[in-house]
Amino acid sequence: MPLSISAHFGFTLWQPTDVLLQFEAAALPEQQLLAADTWIPKAMHTARVPAQDNIGDRFWIHAEGQCRVDYTATVEVMRQIGELDLMGRVPPRLLPGEAVKYLFDSRYCQASSLFNLVGSEFAGLEGGAKIAAMRDWVAQNIAYTPGASNASTTALDTIDAKAGICRDFAHVLVSLARAAAIPARYVSCFAPGVTPPDFHAIAEVFLADPDTPQGGTWQLVDATGMAEPAQTAKIGVGRDAADVSFMTVFGPSQFDFSEVAVKEISG
Repeated sequence: MPLSISAHFGFTLWQPTDVLLQFEAAALPEQQLLAADTWIPKAMHTARVPAQDNIGDRFWIHAEGQCRVDYTATVEVMRQIGELDLMGRVPPRLLPGEAVKYLFDSRYCQASSLFNLVGSEFAGLEGGAKIAAMRDWVAQNIAYTPGASNASTTALDTIDAKAGICRDFAHVLVSLARAAAIPARYVSCFAPGVTPPDFHAIAEVFLADPDTPQGGTWQLVDATGMAEPAQTAKIGVGRDAADVSFMTVFGPSQFDFSEVAVKEISG
């Protein structure tokens, strides 16, 4: 059934400042925008630009003073969900070029430091079965704790602290998958059932498609257990949170508020 989405947030810029925003549900073959309305503040400069991997758009604004963003949308999700346990790993040498970058370390996902952990905890598992075990390991070993992390917290920090929020759960799962030579990317999204309601973050992994010989498919995986892939609307993707933050400010600022609501629309 369709999702009703609303997002409202505000911030103050103390001087003329560039801001990069990404907050709209992306128009994709797997999710249809039935309606959408975006309001951004009047600014000295505004430009819409493609986001990472051409999934969704970003807004550049150059503004000063108090700013408010309002967004509402109705989205029909039509995603094909595979059974992880039945999906194999695509050998790195056979990966498509666009997936290769998601094997490498990134700012918040230091996969190369997790080879020993992956080798000891998930030995004997392959492909989607290994990803499912990693998802469960993250859920069992990390407590969802609002306020447990900040903008500099990495996947290694989260594993050490054994606590984090959705951003951190996604970083850890992405890092574990990459350490197993399975491409994984960070996904910002909207989903019903997220508590507290907010912009959400999950992982997406590239696995062999059992229905397409020598083909691969991206599959959403949420270690927090709050988002169902079949009812999740993607905003954007990236190597980690640095690529898909809903707001990146290039100057002094104050974040004032954020309100997000996502619910299923019954027929």
